[in-house]
Amino acid sequence: MKKLLFLFALLLGITYTAKAQSGGRHHRIVMQLTSGDTLVHKGLMRQLRNMKEAAPEMELEVVCHGPGMDMLMSDRSIVADRVKEFSDKGIHFLACENTIKERKLDRAQVLPSAGFVNAGIIHIVERQEDGWSYIKAGF
Repeated sequence: MKKLLFLFALLLGITYTAKAQSGGRHHRIVMQLTSGDTLVHKGLMRQLRNMKEAAPEMELEVVCHGPGMDMLMSDRSIVADRVKEFSDKGIHFLACENTIKERKLDRAQVLPSAGFVNAGIIHIVERQEDGWSYIKAGF
């Protein structure tokens, strides 16, 4: 009986240690990109890589609006391949329909790996109201 209790305690300890190392948290993060600066876009790709390595099961959305839409435009993006790579790993890139209309962008030029939201800022607010963490991308 003592051996069984010992094994149970050991198993419980291993489970607790594994959970403590992973933080035991499920992260839900919405990031806002409003910068058209390609250095910001490159920096964001590094951040996404680091975040995905640290918390592979997190839910993450990158909402692009204003000049930040340049990152999702096939004729302007210098990180299109990385956007596709991260999209394939479960990171959602979202283009703002209001920005597309306002800036008279061609919706067909938005990277195929991106999705759409009617109003980027409203989507961000709704995510925050649902308990998601907010991060502004850029420097």
